[in-house]
Amino acid sequence: MEMRIYHVAKQGDDKNPGTEQSPFLTIQRAAELAGPGEKIIVHEGEYREWVKPAVGGLSPDCPVTYEAAEGERVVIKGSERITGWEKEEGDVWKACVSNSIFGSYNPYRQEISGDWLVAPWDKPVHAGDVYLNGKSLYEAHSLEELKNPVMRRASVFETWGGREEKILEPERTLYQWFCQADSENTTIYANFQGADPNKELVEINVRRSCFYPEITGVNYIVVRGFEMAHAATVWAPPTDDQPGLLGPNWSKGWLIENNIIHDSKCSAISLGKEASTGNGAHSKWHRKPGYQYQMEAVFRGRQTGWSKERIGSHIVRNNRIYDCGQNGIVGHMGCVFSEIYGNEIYNIAVKHEFYGHEIAGIKLHAAIDVQIHDNYIHHCTLGTWLDWQAQGVRVSRNIYDRNNRDFFVEVSHGPYLVDNNIFTSPYCFDNAAQGGAYVHNLCLGFHNHYPVLNRSTPYHLPHSTQVLGTVPVYGGDDRWFQNVFVGGTEEGRTYGTWGYSGAPVSLEEYIERFLALGHGDVEQYEQVKQPAYIDGNVYLQGAKAFDREQNYCVHEASPEVSLEEEGDTVFLEITLPEEMFRVDTQTVTSALLGMTRLSEARFETPEGTALVLDRDLVGNQRGEKPVPGPLEGLHAGRNRVAVWRRG
Repeated sequence: MEMRIYHVAKQGDDKNPGTEQSPFLTIQRAAELAGPGEKIIVHEGEYREWVKPAVGGLSPDCPVTYEAAEGERVVIKGSERITGWEKEEGDVWKACVSNSIFGSYNPYRQEISGDWLVAPWDKPVHAGDVYLNGKSLYEAHSLEELKNPVMRRASVFETWGGREEKILEPERTLYQWFCQADSENTTIYANFQGADPNKELVEINVRRSCFYPEITGVNYIVVRGFEMAHAATVWAPPTDDQPGLLGPNWSKGWLIENNIIHDSKCSAISLGKEASTGNGAHSKWHRKPGYQYQMEAVFRGRQTGWSKERIGSHIVRNNRIYDCGQNGIVGHMGCVFSEIYGNEIYNIAVKHEFYGHEIAGIKLHAAIDVQIHDNYIHHCTLGTWLDWQAQGVRVSRNIYDRNNRDFFVEVSHGPYLVDNNIFTSPYCFDNAAQGGAYVHNLCLGFHNHYPVLNRSTPYHLPHSTQVLGTVPVYGGDDRWFQNVFVGGTEEGRTYGTWGYSGAPVSLEEYIERFLALGHGDVEQYEQVKQPAYIDGNVYLQGAKAFDREQNYCVHEASPEVSLEEEGDTVFLEITLPEEMFRVDTQTVTSALLGMTRLSEARFETPEGTALVLDRDLVGNQRGEKPVPGPLEGLHAGRNRVAVWRRG
């Protein structure tokens, strides 16, 4: 039996049969009818609606497919155009909007709040937003501020690594808005800096999401080729429901590809948890730390079916994601066994209207066996943050550029693998984890490495959501093989691997040091540095080596690294010394990486097979004695290599 294809077009009508000749008007009407194996084709135009699929597919080969018609621009917006603006004073205008436009969710009464939100505490920021000709404005905190807009100033935030992070913004007068809402109407005031809103395009977001089921368990959906924007999403910590502009809502097997996604107030794509396993209990009641509620969410998830059979295994590929306030991709538990690749993610959390410890281009908790590769992540407050249970994760062949921080792994016990990446930001890594393997990377910034002894976090049976135990992070048990490090100018920072100095170089030596302390248990493990497995690295321009590394190269010359975009291609330029090509190297395999100490698991593929890291960042076969860093085939002197291409 041939499955149906439904068509949606701006000249359609929801009373039509949904054929190409007689299409529906709304995507939602097609979503109410389409079943497994059927397809919805949406034709050119702007669709202001929240698509809520209620029926999914049966398998990856029998999904429900939503796609933009080939060669046609289809935009789904969570906003509505607002007209009838009245002049108030100076450049300030006013529009009064009936609350009926919002339905049951008014984003101008919904504050950005929740667990691990750091700032601001004293001035509310709302989920709503105002756009002038497609560009979001800043929210003012009073009418007086709106009438006298301030210059954008630098913001200072404290990171988990104990560093005060100053985020500099160019000074400029802000386009701003302010809202007042009662039970019947919402009044929007805006300073458009001389623009006439009745002649320009002014939109306000009114819907929480653009494409997101209201129920869980809607499996095997394909979302392809759309532009989606203007969602009034809320703060999405791992202890809450985590809605996004787009996402599967605790389901399995979605394919999200070739979309352009932008201007979500908080998160763009959510692969995260749902509300029944926890929904902001710490911020509401303060009975227990957020950490404790997050731990409970993991066990509640297991009790309610968090498993490979029911959740995760999504593919997110070849999307362009930008201009979002919290995350490009977010997810706690719901992201397990997924693959994220070929995406360009940028301008995430750079407005700095709010800040918290859940912000990144990609921010995942419990990312078991997630594969993150071949992405270009740039101009974000933080590039990628893997938090809790980063077990079986592989981060490979990604380009990180001009982020405030590039990469963070927190309270995880491994094994996790970071290989063949380029990290160019001055603040390169926060490593508050253990059991990681960093192989064939180019690292231009400094590295924070520290234990976390006050939070015992879960680890799992290999390739499973089943919890094997919980334990603090002692720091260490890391592998650093055949990376290239470049020193920097910031005092008191670790450039290279010298921060591991003093660590044992084998599990046997570690156990000997423990036994030498005499009779004891937990308290003595805290006193012994975990092993460090470090070999074959290159240290340039002042970067320093681990004190027991045997095969390495130290050279004071500057490599003069730069990443440049030309059209759809990103090029790396780097100058390398001849001495680095004489380092004794080897092909890195599962056998070399060994077993992690606490989770007692080996570095391997999600299928449980052995790893052989014999391909470089762009897919070239590595030689028997591979070149340190992410690229094979480089030479002494100046090199210029294409490292990433759009599409």
